[in-house]
Amino acid sequence: QVQLVESGGGLVQAGGSLRVSCAASGGTFSTYNMGWFRQAPGKERECVAAISRILLTYIADSVKGRFTISRDNAKNTVYLQMNSLKPEDTAVYYCAARTGGNYAYTNPYDYNDWGQGTQVTVSS
Repeated sequence: QVQLVESGGGLVQAGGSLRVSCAASGGTFSTYNMGWFRQAPGKERECVAAISRILLTYIADSVKGRFTISRDNAKNTVYLQMNSLKPEDTAVYYCAARTGGNYAYTNPYDYNDWGQGTQVTVSS
């Protein structure tokens, strides 16, 4: 089982940028497929970005052109760079890890382990 800790969330004005990070421990990070999800109050958890262990990536249409996912296996960390933020991006952002497979998974049920989440608030 891998432990995941998100950081880097906060309050930002619309049009601003944030980078959230997810540090993994307790396993072999390079073998994990990773995802970033978000959940706003009253809404379902949705995948905004995912990256496989061989660097296949997925970016949701709602954030395409604004968000980028990357990973640094030497640092056991996955990043979500968020630019041109909008108030509708306000949510708790979670990272998730999946052992097995080799794909940029987008269904939360495909993931084994989750972080505790970090709040991102975008003011208008």
